[in-house]
Amino acid sequence: MENNSTRYIAIGSMLFALFFGAGNLIFPAAMGQTAGANVYWALLGFCITGVGLPLLGIVAVGYSGCHDLREVASRVHPLYGLFYTVICYMAIGPCFAIPRTGTVSFEIAVRPFLGGDPSSFALPVFLAVFLGIAFWLSSSPSKLVDRIGKFLTPALLVTLAVLIIMSFVSPMGDFQAATGPYTDPIGAAVQGVLDGYNTLDAIASLVFATLVIGSVREIGFKDPKVVSSQVCKSGILAGLLLAIVYMFIAKIGAESVSAIGMQETGAPVLAESAKIFFGNAGAMLLAVIVLLACLTTAVGLLTCCAAFFLELTGKLTYVTWVGLFTIISYLIGLFGLKTIIVSTIPVLMFIYPPCVALIALIFLHKFFGGRQCVYAWTMGFTLVMAFVNGLETAGVKMDALEEVLRTWVPFHAQGLGWIPFAAVGFVIGLIWKAARPVKA
Repeated sequence: MENNSTRYIAIGSMLFALFFGAGNLIFPAAMGQTAGANVYWALLGFCITGVGLPLLGIVAVGYSGCHDLREVASRVHPLYGLFYTVICYMAIGPCFAIPRTGTVSFEIAVRPFLGGDPSSFALPVFLAVFLGIAFWLSSSPSKLVDRIGKFLTPALLVTLAVLIIMSFVSPMGDFQAATGPYTDPIGAAVQGVLDGYNTLDAIASLVFATLVIGSVREIGFKDPKVVSSQVCKSGILAGLLLAIVYMFIAKIGAESVSAIGMQETGAPVLAESAKIFFGNAGAMLLAVIVLLACLTTAVGLLTCCAAFFLELTGKLTYVTWVGLFTIISYLIGLFGLKTIIVSTIPVLMFIYPPCVALIALIFLHKFFGGRQCVYAWTMGFTLVMAFVNGLETAGVKMDALEEVLRTWVPFHAQGLGWIPFAAVGFVIGLIWKAARPVKA
């Protein structure tokens, strides 16, 4: 019994460490500032996509019996499997997540100590050093990064725990009035759902599921049902830990406005709050821990993406892929954290709906006999609305279409119009399956 408990805790801790990164810190803090008095409603929505979906993604891939994301997505069509897998790797790699590790590090670990108007060369120089070290460590993977990572996650959590305790002992202020889409509770919850997209964890869960499930089997669980059960139970533990961290960071963000004003992103919210609670020495400790945590995350993502594209193409070398992705990450990182976050949102509005739809189809696989036509129709309809949502979020004017969609498509005004579209596609797929019982 004791042995099982130890394994349960070990798997849950592994899942938590897999998902928890610097991005998970900054978005609840920023959301808390804007949501104000409605922060807990926003947090409810945030946990749906920032906690629930990643755990469902891990369990779904295990339930599917597939080896990786490409095999799962190929149930729609092999070309779609390739297309969607490449998009996911680029999103959690050089296009968004890796540049974000560098810019978050800069905003928390460097900018607060440079004064009010840092040099325009500060970010380029810092990114060059940060990503240069990440490239060096990724080029020759060793146990060093794993050992550092095992130390950094607990250290970061301890530091956050002290920060959270201080927020109760000496609150920075009261919750401010909610602004923007958070002004009413339902609107805050819906916006929280969309905010949870920013963590990228649901996408990452489909990519890293094989690693997690393999680790569970290595511990000693072999039966597929037992493996799924252990991943699910451990996932609940990891999810609870994530939700607790999100709740208290969002609370700090909601209380910080009167003390530090509204900030452009969540990174300065944490940095300035640490200064208020701990002084410069404590803020520097937080900065060092976040910096090293971001570095290990960048190394892990560079290694993962380089290995995938080397296996996919069979071209170039592993080190060449690492170098290529490092350069891309550097160039994108030069735009700064705020620009990266704003630019990411339209892409996330496109890639998240098919992610959720795919997870749902995996669990419904036996219900419709795994027929490709159901996968294809559902995903086709989902992608149409996801593409429209992405264009709208990017600022592309489609006034006539927008009016029609707002009038006839439920939830479209909230950015969730893909849900009824996916449902319609699923029904059409079932009808197609019934009409053509032999072929897809």
